[in-house]
Amino acid sequence: MFVDTVSIIVRAGNGGDGATTFSRTAQTSKAGPNGGNGGNGGNIYFQGSNNLTDLRLFRFKKKIVAENGINGGAKNAFGRNAPHVSINLPWGTSVTDLMTRQTYEIRDNSRILIAQGGIGGRGNVAFKSAINRTPLEYEIGTKGQERTMLLDLKMIAQVGLVGLPNAGKSSLLTVLTHATPKIGTYPFTTLDPTVGILLGYAIADLPGLIKGAFKGRGLGIKFLKHIEKTKILVHCIDCTQENPEKAYETVRHEFGEFNPQLLDKPEVILLTKIDLVDEKIVKKITQFFRKKGKTVCTSSIYDPESISKLKKYLISILS
Repeated sequence: MFVDTVSIIVRAGNGGDGATTFSRTAQTSKAGPNGGNGGNGGNIYFQGSNNLTDLRLFRFKKKIVAENGINGGAKNAFGRNAPHVSINLPWGTSVTDLMTRQTYEIRDNSRILIAQGGIGGRGNVAFKSAINRTPLEYEIGTKGQERTMLLDLKMIAQVGLVGLPNAGKSSLLTVLTHATPKIGTYPFTTLDPTVGILLGYAIADLPGLIKGAFKGRGLGIKFLKHIEKTKILVHCIDCTQENPEKAYETVRHEFGEFNPQLLDKPEVILLTKIDLVDEKIVKKITQFFRKKGKTVCTSSIYDPESISKLKKYLISILS
């Protein structure tokens, strides 16, 4: 199951308490203070990883807790600092503090401090003075930071395959890359984004749109947000449908309602399933879109030459 949005609680470790202890001699049990400081609590970091594709790690793990620092001890023994916790997130994840609305973007493998561990308290040896040689004071370690974070993944892919349901996107991804998306003859076979790699470039097969997607109909926003980071859109249009222009305008309308900037992304119109219609129909549809100033390619998964041309075209643009 593809998971792209989840909220979790992160809680850094508390600092350890300082100790109140004294040296012992044959003459007295309080020869002088020797209580050590407590250790610091563990921090929590988020770190980017390009080996992850979604947030399924947090589907059932809703709380991340770091260890507390160890309390100080006698004979000036300092408590051990707790180990830090580093959580890997896929590139393209937006992290938002639900209380402060502070947002972080995971763009690379950099590490970001999310929750600061508590500071260890001082032991009584730190309070010794010329006036007070047997202090009883000590400090309790401070609390670690706790935050509720919303993780929202926007898939990073150079190419996004878009279009109405059953436009042939999944089949196309299969022949362009080594990805194995679910393929069927019914709408919404693809329920989750699937990514394949073409000569180092990521291509995402995104679930099909329907009218009203920007309002949440069908797969709605779950689909639309994943095309915001793509560099180029390949708009797949099924040649066998009665009104290719309407199919195109339906998808473009949803783009504009969700985020008008999507309309400015570089776009290629790809006529799919050309093996199922007469060549004259393909030519007519091609001419229609080219008159509108669109770049048009044609393909059939059963025509290796058309797929080879498409690969070369995409690589030339991306490189």
